[in-house]
Amino acid sequence: MGALAGVAPSILAADFARLGDQVREVLGAGVSVIHVDVMDGHFVPPISMGAYVVDALKPLATEAGALLDVHLMVERPERHVGSYASAGADVISVHAEATPHVHYALGAVREAGCKVGLAVNPGTPLDVFAELRDDIDLALCMTVNPGWGGQPFLPRSPDRIRRLREIVGPRVAVEVDGGIDETTAGPCAAAGATVFVAGSAVFGAPDPSVAVRTILASLDQGVGQTV
Repeated sequence: MGALAGVAPSILAADFARLGDQVREVLGAGVSVIHVDVMDGHFVPPISMGAYVVDALKPLATEAGALLDVHLMVERPERHVGSYASAGADVISVHAEATPHVHYALGAVREAGCKVGLAVNPGTPLDVFAELRDDIDLALCMTVNPGWGGQPFLPRSPDRIRRLREIVGPRVAVEVDGGIDETTAGPCAAAGATVFVAGSAVFGAPDPSVAVRTILASLDQGVGQTV
């Protein structure tokens, strides 16, 4: 199974008429994580996709040895964990803001056999990670406000990522999501991020596989840069 690291193309930005082909293309470029953004029209205004998409992509991910990383931008995510786990999710992230029972929600992910992710919006204090870092495998730091693709990267994000890394320590993967491309990924890596969700920068590019490789190259080249 692939590592929970590197560029994680978000299929939210893919051409759904060619979804299978586009996912195969980025997997062929060396991607080990495919990111699936689930939106319910309540926690965030848009509605995106359901567990059936995870089920459809599972054979492709399994063949490539890649992880399916499901980001639940939904109210009361604990009610939906089981369906996504059954469909083949390898990682499930829930938002701290989306449930009054975040510890229970994280436990439901663990009990379902998936790696556990905790996500926070840009305005949410990072203290929640100090309470729950022993219960998670992934800390997801939104670098835009959730709900819409193609937003500009929030410039204060690297400092926030740096503080998050200090809280969760070296064991937990730190994922960034929003406005990630070849100019922003490097500073995020320098701040401590290890998983880089890229939607428009990958699937909006003329050649998604080239875009993936460009972002991967920027992770080393961009260390030390600021945004």
